[in-house]
Amino acid sequence: MFQIGKTIVSEEIIENDFVCNLNACKGQCCIDGEAGAPVADDETEIMVDIYSKVKPYLSPEGIVEIEKQGAFVKGEDGEWETPLVNGNACAYVILDEKKTAKCGIEEAYNDGVIDWKKPVSCHLYPVRVREYTELTAVNYHKWEICDDACSLGTELQVPIYKFVKESLIRKFGKEWYAELEEVAKEHVKR
Repeated sequence: MFQIGKTIVSEEIIENDFVCNLNACKGQCCIDGEAGAPVADDETEIMVDIYSKVKPYLSPEGIVEIEKQGAFVKGEDGEWETPLVNGNACAYVILDEKKTAKCGIEEAYNDGVIDWKKPVSCHLYPVRVREYTELTAVNYHKWEICDDACSLGTELQVPIYKFVKESLIRKFGKEWYAELEEVAKEHVKR
C-alpha cells in the first residue's frame, strides 16, 4: 500500500492488468452479486433527478423495481446502492441484441440525454473505494467473472490504473492521478 494525499492505494492496481472484455463476460458484473452498485451520498440526488430521462432506456423489470424500491436503496452494509431485480441484476441494466449487459444510465449519457455517466463506483470497476474517517482506501476487487478482462489486460499490457484513468480522475482529480502515475513509474523500477 502507498499513500497519496488522504488515500491509501493498493499496489495491486499498478501490478495487475485489466481491460473489460464484454464479448467474453457479457457484463456479468452488473448481473451477478448479492448487492447493487455502491452509490455515493452526493450521487443520490442525481439518481432521483435523472430517473425520468433514463426511464425510457430501462427494462420493464428494472422500472418496476426502481418505482417500487426507489432510485437507490440502503444496502445491508448501511451504504447506498442501486436497487436489484430478483435479488441479483442491477435495476439499471439493459441487454443489447447480443444479450450483453449495459447500463441504461450510461446509454442515456452516450445519447446526450443526461450529462452524468453513471455512479462512479461502476465507472471505477474493478477498483473499489471505501471511505473511512481519516482516509479513503483504493483497492482492486478481484472477481473470477473478470478473468477474461485480466487476460485481455495482460495481452494488451494495460495496468488497472490506466484502464480506469478517466474514472480515477473523476473521483480524485488530475493532480492525484499524476501522483499515482509517478508512484507507478517508481514501483515498476523495483
